[in-house]
Amino acid sequence: MRKYVSFQEQRKEIDALRDTINGELNRIALTEDPKEVEQMLKYLNHNIQKYAKKNLDAILISDGYNMRYLSGFGGATGYLYISADQKVLMTDSRYTTQAKQEAPKFAVVEVSTEKGYRELITECIRKDQAKTIGFEDQQMICADFKKISSPTKDETTWMELGEEVNLLRCIKTEEELEKVAKAEAIGDQAFQKILGDIKPGVTELTIAAKLDYYMRELGAEGNSFDTIVASGLHSAMPHAVPTAKKLEKGDFITMDFGCRYDGYCSDMTRTVVLGEASSKQKEIYGIVLKAQMAALEQICAGKTGSEVDQVARGLIAEAGYGEYFGHGLGHSVGLFIHEEPRLSPKCHSALQKNMTMTVEPGIYIPEFGGVRIEDLVVITEKGCRNLAHSPKELIEL
Repeated sequence: MRKYVSFQEQRKEIDALRDTINGELNRIALTEDPKEVEQMLKYLNHNIQKYAKKNLDAILISDGYNMRYLSGFGGATGYLYISADQKVLMTDSRYTTQAKQEAPKFAVVEVSTEKGYRELITECIRKDQAKTIGFEDQQMICADFKKISSPTKDETTWMELGEEVNLLRCIKTEEELEKVAKAEAIGDQAFQKILGDIKPGVTELTIAAKLDYYMRELGAEGNSFDTIVASGLHSAMPHAVPTAKKLEKGDFITMDFGCRYDGYCSDMTRTVVLGEASSKQKEIYGIVLKAQMAALEQICAGKTGSEVDQVARGLIAEAGYGEYFGHGLGHSVGLFIHEEPRLSPKCHSALQKNMTMTVEPGIYIPEFGGVRIEDLVVITEKGCRNLAHSPKELIEL
């Protein structure tokens, strides 16, 4: 029978352990020195040993963002096998040249009809005589896991890593922060350009397309997510998809957009009014802005995600609109647009210096419209550094 160890039922203990993590392991830059691999395995072992009396001999990475973080390889498919003695990147012929260029510290092995991923991974495990393998259970589908683990089912224990590899990415290096800041600056510039295109009769799809074009023109390598442009009644849907609806006088227009620069994402939301805002629009916008500014004043290292979330959520509730703010206040941003930790009622982990977080309260009223204001910030010991510089006072076009 195949053996694997789950720690999902131990979530509270994991959160408690996570709060003890310091900055020493905030970035694992694998080199030729096997001590750095041992350091990473030691870190992962520290976070899971309470849930299983096993030590990891190796880890198998299948998530593309974690592959890029640990190796530099940005291709669309493959696996990393990492142990104290081996660092192997497996991919297919479409990406072998790219892999050798981007991941020079890994042995790049190409899959073939004779040897697929299962055979190559089995070879790595048996070469190490590895007894315990960590795998990304939250990313790998069951069919792939069964196929890959079946040859060694009687030799190894497969241990679920949960979110622990993802959490290596939580605290950003200065180099990473520079890339996130550059991506956010591109978004700022694109927002300034798009204001001139917002006119009656222009469709949501056109505004979204132009935002995407401006970000590319300004140096982005792509979008960090599908751009949201929601006008009028559509703005009451937090993640509305742009449509052929034409912009009209009196519309709220919410634009949520971001781009990637050298792999790293940005995220920003601004809401404007086409024409003169009504008194109710001004009221709602003012409440959201007040809530966001209050959260920005309170956010800092040591505060939990739930504490910061409550600052904004409490103000919106006091104003009588609590039922119209249904999502969390924010999330981390990095190689992936939605990373851990979160600013939400359910996140009790402490924020740490050099985490990147969005702060994005909103009010969404069906059959009326909605407002969201979002900035991307870097957590500091005593507060935050705001990477977004676009104006937040209500813009009437």
